[in-house]
Amino acid sequence: MADLLLRGIKKSYGNVKVLHGIDLDIKAGEFVVFVGPSGCGKSTLLRLIAGLEDITGGTLQIDGKVVNQLAPSKRGIAMVFQSYALYPHMTVYDNMAFGMKLAKGHSSDEVDKRVRSAADVLQITPYLDRLPKQLSGGQRQRVAIGRAIVRDPKVFLFDEPLSNLDAALRVATRIEINKLHESMPGVTMIYVTHDQVEAMTLADRIVVLNAGRVEQVGAPMELYHNPDNLFVARFLGSPSMNTMPCTIVSGGAEPVVKPDGCEPVTVRAVIPTSAAGSKGTFGVRPEDLEIATGDDVIFRGTIDIVEQLGEVTLIYVDVGAPEPIVAKIANDIAVARGEKVALTTERRHLHVFDESGKAYPRN
Repeated sequence: MADLLLRGIKKSYGNVKVLHGIDLDIKAGEFVVFVGPSGCGKSTLLRLIAGLEDITGGTLQIDGKVVNQLAPSKRGIAMVFQSYALYPHMTVYDNMAFGMKLAKGHSSDEVDKRVRSAADVLQITPYLDRLPKQLSGGQRQRVAIGRAIVRDPKVFLFDEPLSNLDAALRVATRIEINKLHESMPGVTMIYVTHDQVEAMTLADRIVVLNAGRVEQVGAPMELYHNPDNLFVARFLGSPSMNTMPCTIVSGGAEPVVKPDGCEPVTVRAVIPTSAAGSKGTFGVRPEDLEIATGDDVIFRGTIDIVEQLGEVTLIYVDVGAPEPIVAKIANDIAVARGEKVALTTERRHLHVFDESGKAYPRN
């Protein structure tokens, strides 16, 4: 079991600052996912934890010990890379056993027991005598994970391990990683991805990174329903949250906002009376919208695009805003391009952000 404590972690390459002071507490046994757009610094942060990059500033503690200068092999960490990094001339068995043999101090019986146990967990026992080139991408990735398991680390690090797999294999391997976490209580796992589906389904907590800074940390559904700011609101969710400029008409007990080009609407948010007249951003998720059948209408417009996805239908509605409003509706509702439509939602689903992009708390 290993706790990780990151305080003021910075990383620069010459004059280029990549990480700007990261503070994180990761508890033993947690599955934490770093997520964010390309170039946000998530893989760099993972490599700093692994010891593959030098920390420019700040301290990293593992189990209460500062490890800034500690060699990667001494940190009790195993890393699974995007590219598998298997030895092509070695069998699956030898690839998985290599780390233990290199470390020495392990009997051949102990090595064999660990390899076969890991292979059984990952369902790759039939492939132990094969070479990596004889395996599918998903099987190779499971071998790479198995090699990490055999080392019995305190911390697992995953650097976008599923990005080279096709959609079906990503789902299957993601499930295997989830099962692996459940079967190894007390082992800390840190996982880097740009795929929000992986983040939402795997994580105990998500760390959303942007431009080398932490935007928000929390449980997946907490971040999804209560984003701290516009970046998190837009990043999590597919399609992303509908957002449009608005004016705060009034604050206080029953605040009212007016989205540009739409009628004023009462929202359930904590907006101070002093904010009246200020600009902000109005937001609502596509799945929270529905076609209005009565007078309670938030948006009126014309359907511009219809995407039938099987389980749901996406409609893109031109309401006169800079971007169309996207609504995710039931697949049995008949709609057509060019049709006039009204959309509504429960007020608890509405989000309001101030001029800086910070969310007004909802109540």
